[in-house]
Amino acid sequence: MRTAIYPGSFDPLHNGHLDVIERASRLCDRIIVAVARNLSKEALFTFEERAELIREATWHVEGVEVVCFDGLLVHFAAERKADAVIRGLRAVSDFEYEFQMALMNRELSDEFETIFLMPSQKHIFLSSRMVKEIARLGGVIDQFVPPVVGGALTRKLNLPTGS
Repeated sequence: MRTAIYPGSFDPLHNGHLDVIERASRLCDRIIVAVARNLSKEALFTFEERAELIREATWHVEGVEVVCFDGLLVHFAAERKADAVIRGLRAVSDFEYEFQMALMNRELSDEFETIFLMPSQKHIFLSSRMVKEIARLGGVIDQFVPPVVGGALTRKLNLPTGS
């Protein structure tokens, strides 16, 4: 059984993330979506809220497990006996950061591979930061996030229904 970890802060999960999860599920038997604590970002949603939103949005994808983790990815991957780590790429700027991270992870542990996946073209421009900003400014985000996430953002930001 092939196990891959898809780590991220997912604050919030958007359709680009969901697309990568669906693509990864075709490559591996088990995908562990690992909600990571990012100390350089202040999260809108708690660990538990993010994990629950992802569980609800990925119910249809076979083999997905959602967990929260804190610490080094290489330790988490070893603990979960992962064969690979999935990373999404949108642009050249993502590649530079992700390539550096993959090389550092390889230096720390050669027990797993890093697989880079691009979301479909219709989602390639999405970022959680942009989704939150559009929502905060009253824009419609329905086409960018799963419905469960849209509802949660509306409630969290005290937005009028339909934003």
